[in-house]
Amino acid sequence: MRILVVEDDPNLNKQVKNALEDNGYSVDIALDGEEGHFLGDTEPYDAVVLDLGLPKIDGLTVLENWRKENKKFPVLILTARDRWSEKVNGFDAGADDYVTKPFQMEELLARLRALIRRSAGHATSDIECGPLKIDTKLNKVFINGTKLKLTSHEYKIIEYFLHHQDKVISRTELTEHIYDQDFDRDSNTIEVFIGRLRKKIGNNMIKTERGYGYRLSLDE
Repeated sequence: MRILVVEDDPNLNKQVKNALEDNGYSVDIALDGEEGHFLGDTEPYDAVVLDLGLPKIDGLTVLENWRKENKKFPVLILTARDRWSEKVNGFDAGADDYVTKPFQMEELLARLRALIRRSAGHATSDIECGPLKIDTKLNKVFINGTKLKLTSHEYKIIEYFLHHQDKVISRTELTEHIYDQDFDRDSNTIEVFIGRLRKKIGNNMIKTERGYGYRLSLDE
């Protein structure tokens, strides 16, 4: 899953980025509203952490513009403002959740996990597809109850598949959602990761839809 963090405090931005990466996310950052709006407008994100008190363009305006542009990714507002009217304004502008500074990083991570799974139509932190299960809270994947040993990129791919079961996903889409902006992306390596995952979970679960991409499904 790929996350955008828009926060003008360099130290807090780095702390959030490091915590997200430690929990298996690919993370892009922006330090002002102008850059944040540009990234959210041009890159595909699974969720955004957005501060309201940003230089150049304030966070509320950034959020309103994204929603006007029909950007549907979930947005978690991160701000020092705690007046109820400002929270209401954030929700009315299109925010999905709200965390007030100072905050515990565990709370931010939990709220972000909930936003991502709800946006994909899942209600709990455990997501299953037949014998395959992911515990998004612990970042662990199981097959028939046995924990799988996965590399970070293998985990990111299977996590994306499990959040989007039965959907045909192109190599380009997978590349855009498992790598951050600065990574030297190569969609051809996706085939290598898919091959490794098939050996670990069985060849029949990840289907190749020729000319389109891949699909995680129990269907034969």
